[in-house]
Amino acid sequence: MSNRGRFAPSPTGTLHFGSLVAALGSWLRARSTGGEWFVRIEDIDPPREVPGAAEAIVRQLIAFGLMPDGPVIRQSADRARHAAARDRLLAAGLAYRCACSRTDLAPYGSRHPARCIAPPPAADRPAAVRLRVPSGIVGFDDAVQGPIEQDVAAEVGDFVIWRNDGWPAYQLAVVVDDAAQGVTEVVRGADLLDSTPRQYLLQRMLCLPHPRWMHLPLALDAAGRKLGKRDQAHPVDPADPLPALRAALGFLGQAVPDGDDLHGLLAAAVRAFDPARIPRGTQPAPGRDATQREVS
Repeated sequence: MSNRGRFAPSPTGTLHFGSLVAALGSWLRARSTGGEWFVRIEDIDPPREVPGAAEAIVRQLIAFGLMPDGPVIRQSADRARHAAARDRLLAAGLAYRCACSRTDLAPYGSRHPARCIAPPPAADRPAAVRLRVPSGIVGFDDAVQGPIEQDVAAEVGDFVIWRNDGWPAYQLAVVVDDAAQGVTEVVRGADLLDSTPRQYLLQRMLCLPHPRWMHLPLALDAAGRKLGKRDQAHPVDPADPLPALRAALGFLGQAVPDGDDLHGLLAAAVRAFDPARIPRGTQPAPGRDATQREVS
């Protein structure tokens, strides 16, 4: 099977420079290997969703020449599949219902003690579902960051896979959706590197295939913080995509082709794409002038 990648933004705002880097990196990796690339809107946290953001993200991607190979998928449409995975884990004794709140967990440093310490939930307070995390090291090789190991039980504890508001947690949903879409390689920001051992563990427990992983460097603002849509950090201009695309290619350590033709620039970037040139660590994001207009 050919390589299949995806870009999976949350609709909490429009694309900023950091999310453009993630989208471009995943698109380049898929295209440079002759593979497919899809877009999935991860809309499973309704209180945080910004109306119209999902549609705006798709328009921005198209304006930047990053065309998916099929219809855009909404994660919320697959809740039945997520629930089926949850129920499989519950039936196998690999997960359990838990009513622990953050206050309950505060004495444990917010790490779950592998047992529910809260009283049984009232009828109007439904329980979450947590994975019963086994002891031992979870390890995988990342194409950019190298070998990664984590003792999930010791460092994270039993984590939530189904929230008490009736929605799947990110860790479960992303694993189920990647398998359903046939994703073979996950290319995303290094802010999600710490989540990957949990996802690897869920894939193993659900007998799902492990994709390859490539975690890209994070773009930081002037204060050294990760750029975020909620902060409206460095919004990219779909009406003038070339400056931001060039800046994103440079940020990823790639050759920046000449020319003012969008599709010609992207085609050249695909031919020259070299994962070995991607930096490992965090980096300052370029200034707004560098991503929103040509500098004379």
